Amino acid sequence: MPLNTLTPVTDSLRTLLLRGLLAGLIAGLLGGVVAFALGEPHVQAAIEIEESAAAPVESDHAAGETAPHGHETESTEPEGHSHGDDALVSRTGQRVGLFLATGLAGLALGAIFAVVVHYARRFTTMAGTPLAIVVAGCGWLAIEAVPFFKYPANPPAVGDPDTINERTLLWLASVLLGLLAVAAAVYAGRALRDQGLVTTRVIGQVAAFLAVVTVGYLALPGIDEVGEDFPATLLWQFRISSLATQAALWLALGLAFAFLTERAGRRAIR
Repeated sequence: MPLNTLTPVTDSLRTLLLRGLLAGLIAGLLGGVVAFALGEPHVQAAIEIEESAAAPVESDHAAGETAPHGHETESTEPEGHSHGDDALVSRTGQRVGLFLATGLAGLALGAIFAVVVHYARRFTTMAGTPLAIVVAGCGWLAIEAVPFFKYPANPPAVGDPDTINERTLLWLASVLLGLLAVAAAVYAGRALRDQGLVTTRVIGQVAAFLAVVTVGYLALPGIDEVGEDFPATLLWQFRISSLATQAALWLALGLAFAFLTERAGRRAIR
């Protein structure tokens, strides 16, 4: 007779944090693999487009140094703006650093995930395994999906360096919007939990989520800095790979945490 390990989470915060760190590291490394396999070729293609566009400017600058009568042509290429061999970090170093970055991000995300599960278990009777998967899904919606469909990721050579601070703040605002939308959906679900029909509760949660997201999207300004000459196919391939990377990270985080939780529950029953 199989053991029933679908029990509520009763572990201490310390245990959950250790579990979250391990699950986050696994998820981060898997996200790095997906980013390397799907995203890296598109990043390289975008860098080649950026460098090819800068080449004529550099040629004009070189020609200006030897132009007659001292008429020099000033280059508009920013200093230090290079992804090639003369960059501060080589492309090989950037590729290796990708796994380091995703691994560290996964660790941080796993710790935050564990804290959320620790507090979420106080407001639900849901077993630990499905709770981990639900929290991961809500996290993906709030931190990735909502910001992505308002401010999708852009490859190198896209975006004005002078607006990077503004774009960062707007992205953070969209993350807060996602968190608010998920919180509204959870509140709606709790308010409708006494309803006899499950569909009524689900419809209420979806309606609350979409209402908050719609209002937020209308309030936040749009950003469109993609040049008309940038290949549309490459742009969307990069964005899809970015979305796939984040989806893989959150899915792996939820499943790894759920697996570790179920495994711990099985040991406790024995």
